[in-house]
This record gives sequence, structure tokens and C-alpha cells, in this order.
Amino acid sequence: MPRKKPEPIQVIKQRRDAALHALAGGVPYIQYLGIQFDRRGDELTAVLPFADQLIGNPMLPAIHGGVTAAFLEVTALISLSWSYLWDDIETGVLEVETLEEGRLPRLPKTIDFTVDYLRSGLPRDAYARARITRSGRRYASVQAEAWQDNRDRPMAQATAHFLMPRPKS
Repeated sequence: MPRKKPEPIQVIKQRRDAALHALAGGVPYIQYLGIQFDRRGDELTAVLPFADQLIGNPMLPAIHGGVTAAFLEVTALISLSWSYLWDDIETGVLEVETLEEGRLPRLPKTIDFTVDYLRSGLPRDAYARARITRSGRRYASVQAEAWQDNRDRPMAQATAHFLMPRPKS
């Protein structure tokens, strides 16, 4: 039996980028905040470009704590969803056209979310990454960390627990 010819790497990269764009673009609040995702292989880095509307305390000025928490939660949710959908994206089971049409798969639901504010968010771009610490059929635990100029000096970190979507029968 002949082996199937592998897809060109550009086709795979385009499918990954289109899937990520559709996944993040399918959540209006992500668009409102202007959060973008930089993908390197299966690793995602969220980017929150600075905008004046993000300032909570104009006297400092500092990024609003709710924006920081939302940025971390979005990072955790999209990273978990990306990991959850990775095999389906890679094998082509999840068609990019389906995502682009706005028919997103069910996303995980937040059970609880805890944020530790470590320092003020300055008026500049922020970055975040999430790490999945446990992922099962029903439950997942994710840690996220946000920083600005130096990753070794995070401005906030979060722990989130999610209820995983049930597979369609």
C-alpha cells in the first residue's frame, strides 16, 4: 500500500494561521481589546497592543486591572482551545472553512479564574503566554503570565480552571 504524500509545509502553515485567526476572531471581546496572537509552531504568544482606552488610572497611568484580567483569561482560553483543536487542525479533520464561516467548535467554559497583580501595567504593549498544567476529558487547568518589557518581570499571573466541551456524538 503506497504511503500518502505529505502536504507542503506552506499549506500546513496557512491552515494553522487561518484556524488561529478564525478562532480568535470569533470572539468579539478579543477584537474589542485588540488582542492578537503570534504563533510559532504550537506555541502561542498573546499581544495586547497599547491603546489609550485601556488606561484605568490616568494619574499613574496604568492599564486597567479588568483589562489585564481579561487579557490573561483570553490567553488561557485561546491557548487551551488551540491545544484542544491541534490534532484536528493538523489532520485536516477540522476544516478552516468551517471556522471562517463562524461555526466555531464549542469552547471551554471558565469554572474559576484567579489573578495575581504583581506590578502596574505601564502604557505600552503587553504580552502573555499560557501553560496547560492539566488537561483531561472534562476539566483543564491553565496558568497564564503577562509581562511587558521583560518576561522575567511579569505584571500579572493567573490560574484558571475550565470545563471542557463534550465531544459531539
